[in-house]
Amino acid sequence: MKFKLLLLGVLFSIFINAQNSFELINTKKAVIPFKFINNLIFIPITVNGAELTFLVDTGVAETLLFSLENKEVKLENVEKIKFSGLGGSLSIDGFKSERNTARIGDAVINTSMSIYIILDEEFNISSHVGIPVNGVIGYHFFKNHPISIDYQAKKITIYENADLLTKKIRKYDEFPITIEKDKPYMYADVEMTREKNSSKLLIDLGNSDAIWLFPTLIKNFVYNRPNIDDFLGRGFNGDIYGKRSRIRNFYLGNFRFEKPLTAMPDEFSIQHVNLVDNRKGSVGSEIMRRFTIIFDYANKKLFLKKNRNFNDPFHFNMSGLDFRQDGLEWGHERVQIETQSSTAKTDSVYKGDSFQYKFTLKPLFSISGVRKDSPAYKAGLKKDDKVISINRNKASDMTLESIMELMKSSEGQSITIVVQRKNETLTLSFTLEDPIPYQD
Repeated sequence: MKFKLLLLGVLFSIFINAQNSFELINTKKAVIPFKFINNLIFIPITVNGAELTFLVDTGVAETLLFSLENKEVKLENVEKIKFSGLGGSLSIDGFKSERNTARIGDAVINTSMSIYIILDEEFNISSHVGIPVNGVIGYHFFKNHPISIDYQAKKITIYENADLLTKKIRKYDEFPITIEKDKPYMYADVEMTREKNSSKLLIDLGNSDAIWLFPTLIKNFVYNRPNIDDFLGRGFNGDIYGKRSRIRNFYLGNFRFEKPLTAMPDEFSIQHVNLVDNRKGSVGSEIMRRFTIIFDYANKKLFLKKNRNFNDPFHFNMSGLDFRQDGLEWGHERVQIETQSSTAKTDSVYKGDSFQYKFTLKPLFSISGVRKDSPAYKAGLKKDDKVISINRNKASDMTLESIMELMKSSEGQSITIVVQRKNETLTLSFTLEDPIPYQD
């Protein structure tokens, strides 16, 4: 799955605490390392003393908490609210908690953070990312200070003010943005076939796709062919469905992208979203990761400088399979007694007379969805099949990210998957095939 938290268009009728912002402590800039998985950025944030992991998402207004797993966070001043957004249902229940303290490293703090808690246990992206994810940080992370995102170095830098960037931005292309309902928007040119159309798009770092377009909001919209019906992700109010295709070109100023993948949610999925005026869709992280980015919300500017990712092709999951990580289990391997035992906290070792068993926590994977008529569907794979191995590699030795990269690797690649289905072990094979190549 091209995973997106799909928190687009989150609606709140509650007054926003103006003091809810992150500040620098005794420094002019702070550097935050991040994990980059499936085009999504994850950073550590300590909330009321609890160490948590948050997705960085410009597509949300508020700080959201939706999965604590085994962690405990003390939250004060709680009141009940409702959320609405992408998905089929109207709203879901949640809570708002005020006056929390959040820290990022030693140099960044928010002493009055408001947190919105989602109660729906199904709203949990950890199994689709492969690491524990506890929440999402949005507008209040970006609003007060310029922020640079370096995808190559996997570092975010928070600057005290824009004056510190005067020399740096000379090498960047500058774009005007608007901040509407606490989210950033820009204009880009969408060329479906031959004609460019200037389109207002949400800059959405929480969307791992390249581009989203809303067909019902675009006059005389015609789907490019070929296209496929697909599951696009999960929102507040349920699963998001629509079509995927490719467009001829996408332009950000002088930057051009050829044949990018485009997702187009159906009318049912966006019916409860309160969209800003004239919005036509989103530009996601599959585009933005090709730049070093500087957001300056205060001055309504975006700066882009292309990086080594710029010319990467737009690969599609050609298998038709979505995977999830179902947790961890203890696995073991037999090694020589001379082998130095690991000092990792998750490892333990039992020594025998001439060998030892090394016990390590290993991931468990299963299939969370199969696209109809895809190569995997035709091969007979089914939802909830437990994955044992892929191309003779134990699934427990892989990561969710490495599995998905294999499914996007190259057209014609042979895939053999061994799965457990109830009490039966099955070996099934198929060949990767791009169902949506661009055609003039």
